[in-house]
Amino acid sequence: MAKKVAVGLSGGVDSALAAYLLKQQGYEVVGVTMATWDGSLNIPHVEGREGCFGPGEDISIAEAKTVADRLGVPHYVVRVSEEYKRQVLDYFRAEYRAGRTPNPCVRCNQNIKFGALHMAARRMGIAFDYFATGHYARLDFKNPDEPFLYAALDHSKDQTYFLSRLTAEQLSTVIFPLGGMTKVQVKELAKEIGWDDYATKKESQDFLECGDYSVLFDESDNVPGDFVDMQGKVLGQHKGIVHYTIGQRKGLNIGGQPEPLFVVSIDAKKNQVVLGPRSALSCTEVSGVELNLMVSETSPLLKGELTAHIRLGHRGAVARIVALDTAAGTIRVRFDEPQFASAPGQILVLYAGDGIVASAIIA
Repeated sequence: MAKKVAVGLSGGVDSALAAYLLKQQGYEVVGVTMATWDGSLNIPHVEGREGCFGPGEDISIAEAKTVADRLGVPHYVVRVSEEYKRQVLDYFRAEYRAGRTPNPCVRCNQNIKFGALHMAARRMGIAFDYFATGHYARLDFKNPDEPFLYAALDHSKDQTYFLSRLTAEQLSTVIFPLGGMTKVQVKELAKEIGWDDYATKKESQDFLECGDYSVLFDESDNVPGDFVDMQGKVLGQHKGIVHYTIGQRKGLNIGGQPEPLFVVSIDAKKNQVVLGPRSALSCTEVSGVELNLMVSETSPLLKGELTAHIRLGHRGAVARIVALDTAAGTIRVRFDEPQFASAPGQILVLYAGDGIVASAIIA
């Protein structure tokens, strides 16, 4: 009997082709699309702009159903709006209110796409042996001393940073059909099978459809406070700490300074945003909490040279682990060269070659 795989269909070309490839390989495919939008927030629908959360969700659901219909497979909409609100939106607000910088997409993968979605689907009576998505990533569980999550063949589309908080247990029954393909190959295949509409479809770029994070906050979050320099001198007024993040330069509206100013730190208790020169954001060490170790504790990789990423888009830098406490879930790494703007709340991801050995939340 063919193994049954639930494919997370988002309405885009990547998940569509993942489902197509799995059916070609002989799996019994069922499409599942998570529904997170409940209309409780005043988020405008922006024509032509797509995001993971917003009133345009019905369009994505319809496009996912079209994929399932073309493949001749069942399609289910799985509502996880309450879980999404609690695990992603509330988390996002709480982090900004505390002066930290969250990554909602990493959080969504950890708690919703590879968590709540699975449980909700099974409660609906949807049985499956494997779960698959259109993420560009590769898996290999052969050796516990080696990573089990590897960068995609197409490094320009690699999405392992977003998946770095997932555990071996979460990924043990996951399939990433596109991990060994390039984006160009995926689009070419879509055209070959007559799915030009998906091959040319614009991709979602943000977790909010409207792209404006301010809609998630209340008026009570817009509490003005002081911009201060690193010696505590008041430089001006900010409009509320939720509007700022470490390393930010634009939108500060502080003039008359001898050099450009950046957000160096945020003091939520004092409602202060500390500004300083770019040099003040240079760091050679970063510490992290809530460690997710993706190799065994005895792996020799943990003692060697690694590539550390301290945010999405960071090119990565050579680093070594200088402190590791698996019981406490903490880690500290030291860079060979100083890095710019390590922001508390962001995700530290450590690679050995193409494989992730650990991730943590920057403290």
